[in-house]
Amino acid sequence: MATVRIPTPLRKLTGGAGEVQLAAENINTLINVLEATYPGIKERLCDEQGQLRRFINIYVNNEDIRFQKGIDTTIQDGDDVSIVPAIAGGAPPRGAAN
Repeated sequence: MATVRIPTPLRKLTGGAGEVQLAAENINTLINVLEATYPGIKERLCDEQGQLRRFINIYVNNEDIRFQKGIDTTIQDGDDVSIVPAIAGGAPPRGAAN
């Protein structure tokens, strides 16, 4: 099983759990297992075509899946999978030109 780290905005779907243990062969399967276990989570991670949303980053053992095989990236027992929503906005750094 892999340890899946759930970001705070999605924890309402996991009953507050920040980590869950799941078995899956790749990220695509993992997303489907998450959806079967925690309905509504897939629509927050994937678009209508089933592709990972632009603002969602997933890491397997600290490696961005976008630089591996995307949602086809293999998962093995003991892997750590982190779901990380991109953060945007805020004030520009002090002294930065607008």
